Amino acid sequence: MKTDYPVTPDGRYFVAKDRLWRCTNPDLTDSERRTYVKELMEARRAVKHASTQTELRAARSSVQRAKECLGERGPVWWDDGAEDVTRYHPKNTEYADWWAEISGE
Repeated sequence: MKTDYPVTPDGRYFVAKDRLWRCTNPDLTDSERRTYVKELMEARRAVKHASTQTELRAARSSVQRAKECLGERGPVWWDDGAEDVTRYHPKNTEYADWWAEISGE
């Protein structure tokens, strides 16, 4: 089941559980995005099925790498110098007015 999450007006973040999470880099081609999502899903399955600490560390590293390729972690994909506010509550960021409008807070 797919859930729709509110996305900031600039398209950089979506909100889940009252926290901002970085969106996938929109400059990726569809082919690139599909490749990295496939790698991410495989890595997440590896985390679930890891039976040793070594396997778990390797799987988590693969998750990190895929999320960096997607632009969801690591260096930001925008180039205007705006700070990364991942994991912040929207009301504590430049998105406070937008959040108040859509959430009623």
